[in-house]
Amino acid sequence: MPEGPSIVLLREEAARFKGRRILRATGNAKIDMSRLAGQKVTDLRSWGKHFLVELPQVAVRVHFLMFGSYSIDARKDREPRLQLAFRNGEINFYSCAVKLLEGALDDTYDWTADVMSDTWDARAACRKLRGMPRTFVCDALLDQEVFSGVGNIIKNEVLFRVRVHPLSTVGALPAAKLRAVVREARRYSFEFLEWKRAFVLRKHWLVHNKGICPNCEGKLTRAWLGKTDRRSFFCERCQKRYGTARLPAGAQRPGKTRMRKKTA
Repeated sequence: MPEGPSIVLLREEAARFKGRRILRATGNAKIDMSRLAGQKVTDLRSWGKHFLVELPQVAVRVHFLMFGSYSIDARKDREPRLQLAFRNGEINFYSCAVKLLEGALDDTYDWTADVMSDTWDARAACRKLRGMPRTFVCDALLDQEVFSGVGNIIKNEVLFRVRVHPLSTVGALPAAKLRAVVREARRYSFEFLEWKRAFVLRKHWLVHNKGICPNCEGKLTRAWLGKTDRRSFFCERCQKRYGTARLPAGAQRPGKTRMRKKTA
C-alpha cells in the first residue's frame, strides 16, 4: 500500500500538470468523465494516502488502496482506472478508487492530521490518542484520522524506534512514550520520503520484512495484529509491552508458516 510520502512524490512528479487543461479523461472509474475534460487543474494536493486533483468546480480524489499505482507518460498493459491527458503529457492511475468531491477541499480534509503537512498538529494527535485508551498502538498508528499518511512500514519502524510493542494499549503508554510515538511518526515519514527519492528506502528498514533484531540480534516476531490485521515485525526483547494484551492464537513466529484461508 502506498504511504503518505509516496503520494507526496506523486504530487511532485505531477506538478507540471498544474495550470494545464485536461484534454481527455477516460478509464473505467465510475465517475462522470465529462465533468473533467476541458477543465484546468488549479492545484495538486495530497492528504495522507489521497491524491487530489483540484479543478474549478470539482476535485478528483484518487485513493490507492492496497495495490494502487500510477504512471506518467507511460501506460501499462491494462485499462487504467483513470487517465488524464494534457498537451504536455498524461497520467494514468491503476487499481485504485476514484471519486469526485464537491465543495472546497478545506471543508473536507483536516490538514492538521496529515503527517506530511506543514500544518501537522502534534498536540492534536496526542489529544486524539488520549481519547482511545483501549486501542492497540499498532491500530492507532494506522488510524488515518490521527496519522494521515502512516502505513504499515512506517508503523513497524516507528514502534521499533521508540521501543514499544505493537500490542501495547494507547492508554497504558507513559506520556513520554505517547509523545515519542507522535514525534517519530512524523520524523520517520520525512526520512521515508528522502530515502524513497534516493531509491534506498529498503536499505534503511530496521525491522520491516526482516528476521533479526538489529539491536539485540535476536529473532524478530512476525504477526498479523490488531483490528486492522496488518503484518507487524517486532522484537519481544527490545520493545516493551504496555498493558495486558497478548498475542492472538495462531500469530506467526519465526520458523513457522501461517496459512491464510482463501475466500471466494
